[in-house]
Amino acid sequence: MSSNESDSPASGFERVGNFRYLSGPDRWEWSDAVARMHGYEPGAVTPTTELILSHKHPDDRAAVAEVVEQVLRHGAPFSSRHRIIDAGGREHVVMVVGDTVLGADGEVVGTAGFYVDVTEAFDSDVQRSVTKVVAAVDERRAAIHQAIGIIRMAYGVSAERAFEVLTWRSQQTNVKLRVIARQFVDRLTGQPLASQVRARVDHALLTAHEPAGVDGAALYD
Repeated sequence: MSSNESDSPASGFERVGNFRYLSGPDRWEWSDAVARMHGYEPGAVTPTTELILSHKHPDDRAAVAEVVEQVLRHGAPFSSRHRIIDAGGREHVVMVVGDTVLGADGEVVGTAGFYVDVTEAFDSDVQRSVTKVVAAVDERRAAIHQAIGIIRMAYGVSAERAFEVLTWRSQQTNVKLRVIARQFVDRLTGQPLASQVRARVDHALLTAHEPAGVDGAALYD
Protein backbone atom coordinates (compact mmCIF):
# COMPACT_ATOMS: atom_id res chain seq x y z
CA MET A 1 0.00 0.00 0.00
CA SER A 2 1.44 3.33 -0.95
CA SER A 3 2.24 5.96 1.62
CA ASN A 4 -0.20 8.79 2.20
CA GLU A 5 -0.01 12.16 3.91
CA SER A 6 -1.02 10.78 7.28
CA ASP A 7 2.04 8.53 7.25
CA SER A 8 4.66 11.19 6.57
CA PRO A 9 6.84 12.10 9.54
CA ALA A 10 6.33 15.80 8.84
CA SER A 11 2.55 15.47 9.23
CA GLY A 12 2.81 14.45 12.88
CA PHE A 13 0.76 11.26 12.42
CA GLU A 14 3.59 8.75 12.28
CA ARG A 15 2.01 6.82 15.17
CA VAL A 16 -1.15 6.10 13.17
CA GLY A 17 -1.27 3.96 10.05
CA ASN A 18 -3.64 1.76 8.07
CA PHE A 19 -3.66 -1.84 6.86
CA ARG A 20 -5.78 -4.12 4.69
CA TYR A 21 -6.10 -7.87 4.26
CA LEU A 22 -7.75 -9.50 1.24
CA SER A 23 -8.66 -13.14 1.77
CA GLY A 24 -8.85 -14.15 -1.92
CA PRO A 25 -5.21 -13.52 -2.80
CA ASP A 26 -4.22 -13.97 0.89
CA ARG A 27 -2.54 -10.57 0.77
CA TRP A 28 -1.70 -8.11 3.53
CA GLU A 29 -0.99 -4.47 2.85
CA TRP A 30 0.23 -1.88 5.31
CA SER A 31 1.06 1.79 5.20
CA ASP A 32 4.50 3.26 5.73
CA ALA A 33 3.65 4.15 9.34
CA VAL A 34 2.67 0.57 10.20
CA ALA A 35 5.85 -0.71 8.51
CA ARG A 36 7.90 1.64 10.70
CA MET A 37 6.04 0.53 13.84
CA HIS A 38 7.32 -2.96 13.04
CA GLY A 39 10.84 -1.64 12.52
CA TYR A 40 11.00 -1.69 8.72
CA GLU A 41 11.56 1.01 6.17
CA PRO A 42 8.63 1.33 3.75
CA GLY A 43 8.82 -1.28 1.00
CA ALA A 44 11.62 -3.24 2.69
CA VAL A 45 9.43 -6.28 3.40
CA THR A 46 6.12 -7.69 2.25
CA PRO A 47 3.76 -8.23 5.19
CA THR A 48 2.40 -11.75 5.64
CA THR A 49 0.40 -13.46 8.36
CA GLU A 50 3.54 -15.22 9.57
CA LEU A 51 5.57 -12.01 9.65
CA ILE A 52 2.86 -10.08 11.49
CA LEU A 53 2.43 -12.79 14.12
CA SER A 54 6.21 -13.10 14.56
CA HIS A 55 6.30 -9.52 15.83
CA LYS A 56 3.68 -10.03 18.53
CA HIS A 57 4.94 -10.11 22.10
CA PRO A 58 5.28 -13.76 23.23
CA ASP A 59 2.79 -13.19 26.07
CA ASP A 60 0.21 -11.72 23.66
CA ARG A 61 0.81 -13.90 20.62
CA ALA A 62 -1.75 -16.64 21.34
CA ALA A 63 -4.59 -14.18 21.91
CA VAL A 64 -3.71 -12.15 18.82
CA ALA A 65 -3.36 -15.32 16.71
CA GLU A 66 -6.93 -16.26 17.65
CA VAL A 67 -8.14 -12.83 16.54
CA VAL A 68 -6.20 -13.11 13.28
CA GLU A 69 -7.70 -16.55 12.68
CA GLN A 70 -11.21 -15.11 12.97
CA VAL A 71 -10.24 -12.31 10.62
CA LEU A 72 -8.78 -14.70 8.05
CA ARG A 73 -11.80 -17.02 8.17
CA HIS A 74 -14.66 -14.59 8.52
CA GLY A 75 -13.34 -11.07 8.03
CA ALA A 76 -14.91 -10.28 11.39
CA PRO A 77 -14.63 -6.77 12.85
CA PHE A 78 -12.17 -6.62 15.75
CA SER A 79 -10.13 -4.44 18.06
CA SER A 80 -7.08 -5.47 20.03
CA ARG A 81 -4.63 -3.74 22.33
CA HIS A 82 -1.39 -5.68 22.54
CA ARG A 83 2.38 -5.45 22.35
CA ILE A 84 4.64 -5.90 19.35
CA ILE A 85 8.42 -6.26 19.17
CA ASP A 86 9.86 -4.40 16.21
CA ALA A 87 12.76 -5.54 14.06
CA GLY A 88 15.16 -3.65 16.32
CA GLY A 89 13.93 -5.40 19.47
CA ARG A 90 11.96 -2.43 20.80
CA GLU A 91 8.59 -3.02 22.44
CA HIS A 92 5.52 -1.06 21.33
CA VAL A 93 1.98 -1.03 22.69
CA VAL A 94 -0.47 -0.81 19.81
CA MET A 95 -4.21 -0.56 19.35
CA VAL A 96 -5.40 -2.33 16.19
CA VAL A 97 -8.95 -1.80 14.90
CA GLY A 98 -10.38 -3.54 11.85
CA ASP A 99 -13.68 -3.85 10.01
CA THR A 100 -14.96 -6.04 7.19
CA VAL A 101 -14.22 -5.35 3.54
CA LEU A 102 -17.11 -6.26 1.25
CA GLY A 103 -16.94 -7.21 -2.41
CA ALA A 104 -19.23 -6.05 -5.17
CA ASP A 105 -21.76 -8.76 -4.33
CA GLY A 106 -21.74 -7.88 -0.61
CA GLU A 107 -19.62 -10.86 0.33
CA VAL A 108 -16.88 -10.44 2.91
CA VAL A 109 -13.55 -10.40 1.07
CA GLY A 110 -11.24 -9.22 3.85
CA THR A 111 -10.66 -6.69 6.57
CA ALA A 112 -9.19 -3.20 6.80
CA GLY A 113 -8.42 -0.82 9.60
CA PHE A 114 -5.68 1.03 11.39
CA TYR A 115 -2.87 0.76 13.94
CA VAL A 116 -2.24 3.32 16.66
CA ASP A 117 1.06 3.22 18.53
CA VAL A 118 0.04 4.11 22.10
CA THR A 119 3.37 3.27 23.72
CA GLU A 120 4.02 6.74 25.13
CA ALA A 121 0.50 7.10 26.51
CA PHE A 122 0.72 3.61 28.01
CA ASP A 123 4.11 4.32 29.58
CA SER A 124 2.82 7.61 30.97
CA ASP A 125 -0.18 5.90 32.55
CA VAL A 126 2.04 3.27 34.12
CA GLN A 127 4.54 5.87 35.29
CA ARG A 128 1.80 7.98 36.86
CA SER A 129 0.41 4.94 38.67
CA VAL A 130 3.84 3.92 39.92
CA THR A 131 4.59 7.48 41.02
CA LYS A 132 1.35 7.65 43.00
CA VAL A 133 2.09 4.35 44.74
CA VAL A 134 5.66 5.36 45.56
CA ALA A 135 4.48 8.75 46.85
CA ALA A 136 1.88 7.09 49.06
CA VAL A 137 4.45 4.66 50.46
CA ASP A 138 6.93 7.48 51.07
CA GLU A 139 4.26 9.50 52.85
CA ARG A 140 3.46 6.59 55.17
CA ARG A 141 7.14 5.96 55.88
CA ALA A 142 7.74 9.65 56.53
CA ALA A 143 5.10 9.74 59.28
CA ILE A 144 6.55 6.64 60.92
CA HIS A 145 10.10 8.02 60.76
CA GLN A 146 8.95 11.34 62.19
CA ALA A 147 7.17 9.58 65.03
CA ILE A 148 10.28 7.52 65.76
CA GLY A 149 12.37 10.68 65.85
CA ILE A 150 10.03 12.37 68.31
CA ILE A 151 9.98 9.35 70.62
CA ARG A 152 13.76 9.08 70.48
CA MET A 153 14.17 12.72 71.43
CA ALA A 154 11.51 12.59 74.13
CA TYR A 155 12.69 9.42 75.85
CA GLY A 156 16.34 9.18 74.84
CA VAL A 157 15.94 5.73 73.32
CA SER A 158 17.25 4.11 70.16
CA ALA A 159 15.35 4.06 66.87
CA GLU A 160 14.68 0.37 67.37
CA ARG A 161 13.13 0.95 70.80
CA ALA A 162 11.12 3.90 69.49
CA PHE A 163 9.72 1.70 66.74
CA GLU A 164 8.81 -0.95 69.32
CA VAL A 165 6.88 1.69 71.28
CA LEU A 166 4.89 2.63 68.17
CA THR A 167 4.25 -1.02 67.34
CA TRP A 168 3.10 -1.69 70.89
CA ARG A 169 0.62 1.19 70.75
CA SER A 170 -0.64 -0.06 67.39
CA GLN A 171 -1.25 -3.53 68.78
CA GLN A 172 -2.79 -2.28 72.00
CA THR A 173 -5.26 -0.02 70.25
CA ASN A 174 -5.82 -2.21 67.17
CA VAL A 175 -5.02 0.78 64.95
CA LYS A 176 -2.67 0.53 61.98
CA LEU A 177 0.90 1.59 62.65
CA ARG A 178 0.89 4.31 59.96
CA VAL A 179 -2.33 5.78 61.39
CA ILE A 180 -0.92 5.81 64.93
CA ALA A 181 2.28 7.45 63.65
CA ARG A 182 0.50 10.10 61.58
CA GLN A 183 -1.95 11.06 64.32
CA PHE A 184 0.83 11.13 66.91
CA VAL A 185 2.91 13.45 64.72
CA ASP A 186 -0.11 15.63 63.87
CA ARG A 187 -0.88 16.17 67.56
CA LEU A 188 2.64 17.40 68.22
CA THR A 189 3.41 19.42 65.11
CA GLY A 190 2.21 22.97 64.83
CA GLN A 191 2.35 23.42 68.59
CA PRO A 192 5.22 25.57 69.86
CA LEU A 193 7.67 23.92 72.23
CA ALA A 194 8.29 25.31 75.66
CA SER A 195 10.90 28.04 75.43
CA GLN A 196 13.49 26.05 77.41
CA VAL A 197 13.11 22.99 75.18
CA ARG A 198 13.09 25.12 72.04
CA ALA A 199 16.28 26.83 73.13
CA ARG A 200 17.96 23.45 73.45
CA VAL A 201 16.71 22.42 70.01
CA ASP A 202 17.98 25.70 68.57
CA HIS A 203 21.37 25.11 70.13
CA ALA A 204 21.54 21.51 68.88
CA LEU A 205 20.64 22.60 65.34
CA LEU A 206 23.17 25.42 65.27
CA THR A 207 25.95 23.19 66.59
CA ALA A 208 25.06 20.05 64.62
CA HIS A 209 28.11 20.52 62.39
CA GLU A 210 30.41 20.06 65.38
CA PRO A 211 31.47 16.71 66.87
CA ALA A 212 28.89 15.27 69.26
CA GLY A 213 29.46 16.20 72.89
CA VAL A 214 27.55 16.24 76.11
CA ASP A 215 25.19 19.03 75.00
CA GLY A 216 22.89 16.56 73.27
CA ALA A 217 22.20 14.82 76.56
CA ALA A 218 20.64 17.99 77.95
CA LEU A 219 17.64 17.42 75.75
CA TYR A 220 16.74 14.39 77.81
CA ASP A 221 17.11 15.94 81.27
